[in-house]
Amino acid sequence: MSKFGVNVPPGMAVTNLDEVKKAVDQMADEKGEVVIKSQILAGGRGLGKFTNGLQGGVHIVSKAKALELAKQMLGGTLVTKQTGPAGKPVNTLLIAKKMKLKREMYFAILLDRKTAGPMMIGCSEGGTSIEDLAEKFPEKIIKIPIDIRVGITDAQAMQMVEGLHVTGDKAAAAKQIKALYTLFDKSDCTMVEVNPLAEGLDGSLIAADAKLGFDDNAAYRQKAIFDMRDESQIDPREVAASKYDLNYIGLDGSIGCMVNGAGLAMATMDIIKMHGGAPANFLDVGGSANEQQVVEAFKILTGDKQVKAILVNIFGGIMKCDVIASGIVNAAKQVGMKVPLVVRLEGTNVARGKEILATSGMTIITADDLDDAAKKAVATIA
Repeated sequence: MSKFGVNVPPGMAVTNLDEVKKAVDQMADEKGEVVIKSQILAGGRGLGKFTNGLQGGVHIVSKAKALELAKQMLGGTLVTKQTGPAGKPVNTLLIAKKMKLKREMYFAILLDRKTAGPMMIGCSEGGTSIEDLAEKFPEKIIKIPIDIRVGITDAQAMQMVEGLHVTGDKAAAAKQIKALYTLFDKSDCTMVEVNPLAEGLDGSLIAADAKLGFDDNAAYRQKAIFDMRDESQIDPREVAASKYDLNYIGLDGSIGCMVNGAGLAMATMDIIKMHGGAPANFLDVGGSANEQQVVEAFKILTGDKQVKAILVNIFGGIMKCDVIASGIVNAAKQVGMKVPLVVRLEGTNVARGKEILATSGMTIITADDLDDAAKKAVATIA
């Protein structure tokens, strides 16, 4: 953010107690106080709770107590309303300078489906739950769509400044709004959320806390950003899937799904639910998956202890059913299937694909259509 000219509080990221000591000495204010923030990929840190009993993932503390507090936070697991009950590991802390703030506002840039472009959202009140505020006082929320081909204009930046009721230098504030848009644009962001966007005692705008999201499709041209990815914050199954260009999201059901195409994957999960089951994951192998990807997909599914059955639903368009059938058989042999496997194939070379499954010597339950497949998968774990 600083690289793009956005005002941010001075801070240092630390991963061990020696670094904590140095950072605290540098960041302490005249009263000898610093801010210690848990660095996890989830919101609600301030109201979160560590599994060791420590309340709060963000603290303002004196230099004398900083090291002891950091000991309790580093290596701990923080549970917030956004992490789920398992929480997230705190491997990094941000030791930041305590800022003197006059007032707090909310600012974000998101991608908006309706206008098919970036949308600036602002509110003159911030630092609290923006969702609750938007529900109770919708008139306080300012929305300004940006034409991606034109970019942010001076008039739009000033409109946001006026909407935020900035009391300081409005031209300087507009410059900060434009800098945040440049950050969003040049870094291929899907979201820039600043909460709070605060006014310092001199009236200048400061991005006191922020949350950024980046477009995975831009990883090739945002290498420096994606190299900072902290895999300890991500489901290890998602990390393994991404290495083989598989789209995976873990869920809490018991039927593992392997499907080609996101729409078909969503439909498969819906029909499993309709027949009384619950999907254990969303796993899209894509339209042109090879045998190796199928093997890796099976490894991810069978490595999940909550998976009690696996449903493979493939529509062979670009992907041929005989190729996927060979992949399924080889994968099942490699991983050693210990749960029922239901397969539904349709499309190109489907007859050959079904023949490969039938003569494989494996216990594979075949299905004629998606409805039949879902019923059979649910029945295997009933």
